Amino acid sequence: MVDSSRPVPPRDAEELPDRLLTIPNLLSIIRLALVPVFLWLLLGPRADGWALLILVYAGVSDWADGKIARLFNQTSRLGAMLDPAADRLYTLATVVAFVVRDIVPWWFAAVLVLRDVVVGICIWVLGRNGFAPPEVTYIGKAATFNLLYAMPLMLLAQGGSLAATLARPVAYAFTVWGGALFLWSGVLYLVQTRMALRASVR
Repeated sequence: MVDSSRPVPPRDAEELPDRLLTIPNLLSIIRLALVPVFLWLLLGPRADGWALLILVYAGVSDWADGKIARLFNQTSRLGAMLDPAADRLYTLATVVAFVVRDIVPWWFAAVLVLRDVVVGICIWVLGRNGFAPPEVTYIGKAATFNLLYAMPLMLLAQGGSLAATLARPVAYAFTVWGGALFLWSGVLYLVQTRMALRASVR
């Protein structure tokens, strides 16, 4: 967690190279392009197997694009925007689809969406006061990790097969931990925003 008792320094993303054609960017673009396909598979023909494969790709590519960017020096401004955007879009799309399918309760989706709205307001307020957004914390990264892996497991846990029975407790564990960490990271955003704004008026 960054020290928010003083104005937040400029984001490192602003100093990254302005590259477009990189392997991590391609992985993120494909991940984004598959979101509507995933929703159609889940809500239209209910082809859960294919939807599950897309979710698995989303989780693996989210891990891989960061590794590739660091190992082969392919970091970029575009990548710094695409990667979290893809994560958020997959989380939102999956949670909404799961509510429609009665896989998760509506209040769970509402809490996650409300958290993102609060974080968005914090970032807007900081920007209005000349601050960059707070750095992503390890808690936020852990929350994203848990939720991205909870989603395919929750889909696999549907039905009465042996695979569903084995996946169900693991899926619920990832979902509970991911949801709790997601909310806690939102609280940290609020705390960081409050501390930064208080420091600015001293």
